[in-house]
Amino acid sequence: MFRRTYLALTAAAVLSGTTAFAGGHSKDIVDIAASTEGFTTLVAAVTAAELVETLKGEGPFTVFAPTDAAFAALPAGTVESLLADIPALTNVLTYHVIAGKVMSTDLTNGMEAATVQGQTVTIMTEGGVTVNGANVVTADIEASNGVIHVIDAVILPPAQ
Repeated sequence: MFRRTYLALTAAAVLSGTTAFAGGHSKDIVDIAASTEGFTTLVAAVTAAELVETLKGEGPFTVFAPTDAAFAALPAGTVESLLADIPALTNVLTYHVIAGKVMSTDLTNGMEAATVQGQTVTIMTEGGVTVNGANVVTADIEASNGVIHVIDAVILPPAQ
């Protein structure tokens, strides 16, 4: 159903900071996020949206994971509003997920990738790697059911 688009990050982004993450292949995406400092808001949002079991599932999934700082940078009240509106929260969270395991070596400049939410994100690799303008700060955190790429902003789907 969801078209898989394979993407590519620069070598610098591939290696930056990956040792800061607990786990690896033995933990799934949710377990890695839950055991890594800086993802409290993301884990709370995934739990509120009842996406934990999905993201602990077989996958594979590629998750563009916003940090706590990324959520904090949203306009005041945005996180609270999303937590109170589960369909809107689910829409935002699934916009951060691609079906399939997309490693940094699969990315190319200007590539579009279909998200689980149904719309696409655009990957740029010139001058640093971005996903819809959010910087990839750590790439290729492998999980037992996919991969995580940490981003410094929450990406919001365009109005449909």
